[in-house]
Amino acid sequence: MARPQPWRQLPEAYPFSIQADTRYGDLDIMGHVNNVAMASIFETGRILFHRHLGRHPQDLGVRWLVAAVEINYLRESHYPAPITIGCAIGGVGNTSWTVMSAAFQHDECVATCDAVIAMQGPEGRRRVSDDLRGVFMNNFIRAPKD
Repeated sequence: MARPQPWRQLPEAYPFSIQADTRYGDLDIMGHVNNVAMASIFETGRILFHRHLGRHPQDLGVRWLVAAVEINYLRESHYPAPITIGCAIGGVGNTSWTVMSAAFQHDECVATCDAVIAMQGPEGRRRVSDDLRGVFMNNFIRAPKD
């Protein structure tokens, strides 16, 4: 797995952010936040990001399913300092999109996460509507221009 691009490790790349408290129970035997706990923190950020977008799958008559998750652990994170999760849309396809996230603690990026979300309705896969696509485009990752 390749290390994330340097710009992915900058808070300003993400148009949405939330702060999550770490918990003593998140620690592993080595004394840092466990990888599974970090995955849960990313999940919380992703859910709150989707709520921020103002579109709830139930209102659209569909379900949003996680199809894939890739997490890059870059540095240890520790209790009790909070973690800030930045989120953005990284790409939009016909029936799915990618949420790109990064976790920051003490102003350093400790991990990145890419999650592919697929839309499904009663008849199977559903296309991303023009309305939803517009909302996504307004919340796109802020990558540097080449």
